[in-house]
Amino acid sequence: MKGLSLLRHLSASRCGQHPRKNYWRSTSIPVGVVGDRATRVRSLQNESVIIRALQAEHAGSGNRLFMAANESFAAKRAPVPERGPHSPRYIVIEGPLRVGKTTLAKILAERLHARRIYDVEDNPFLGDFYQEKPGAAFRAQMYFLIERQKRIREALAIEAPGPVLADFLLEKDRIFANLNLDDEELKLYERYFEPLASGIPAPDLVIYLQAKPDVLRTRIARKASRDEAQIAPAYVEEVTAAYEHFFFRYSGADLLVIDTSDIDFVERSEDLQQLLRRLQDPVKGTQYFLPLGASE
Repeated sequence: MKGLSLLRHLSASRCGQHPRKNYWRSTSIPVGVVGDRATRVRSLQNESVIIRALQAEHAGSGNRLFMAANESFAAKRAPVPERGPHSPRYIVIEGPLRVGKTTLAKILAERLHARRIYDVEDNPFLGDFYQEKPGAAFRAQMYFLIERQKRIREALAIEAPGPVLADFLLEKDRIFANLNLDDEELKLYERYFEPLASGIPAPDLVIYLQAKPDVLRTRIARKASRDEAQIAPAYVEEVTAAYEHFFFRYSGADLLVIDTSDIDFVERSEDLQQLLRRLQDPVKGTQYFLPLGASE
């Protein structure tokens, strides 16, 4: 396998987010982008500038920002249910490394009395993967895919009062498969992804936490584990761009985008309280939340 220097830069505990070459192919590549890896990365980074400008324009307006024409797989996987006046039952929190999704999931689960769906942290194939053994990347990614879809199905099959809250979106697995697998492995992975994901309902609400790459790098340096401390700065930027590209086109559920670059709901109680107040209001379509004072 290639790219071992990058491979060791990301912690196994962060649930499948391990960097490899062959970045952002398949559903993650912007439409019409061709050329080598550097060209694709530049395209994602340039697109991120446009996306952030549009988000800033629409933040706090409550208006839907209409997505690009090509729909995400999530929209095709399952029909988006008609929303009633009730609170969302199935909530997902997503975002790149150290953006705060696990902390927010814990807080919201306690406030909402929600059952948690935890991401996979015990993949038995990661050891071989980090040692660059042939075929280990495919085995590790397939284990993530099988376990993630299983956890979602089992949690949603339980008839119990209260919402269900997950700190991962199934499509996240596909993003990192594009990262870690070679072309032939990715083709085989896609053959399994479609039937394994089939029938899994779309979330009622996705909360996408984003932050600028330099902010994420600062948080990683401040709080990182030993493995996370070695994350390549360029990789953080590429992951951030890939997430922004994916969610700019996401239409599988109501989506609340929260830029955490200038807020810290983990360390500052006032930021957390603003976020919790916003979540008391319904989210329809795609909306952006910019806390008071965040742009000052």
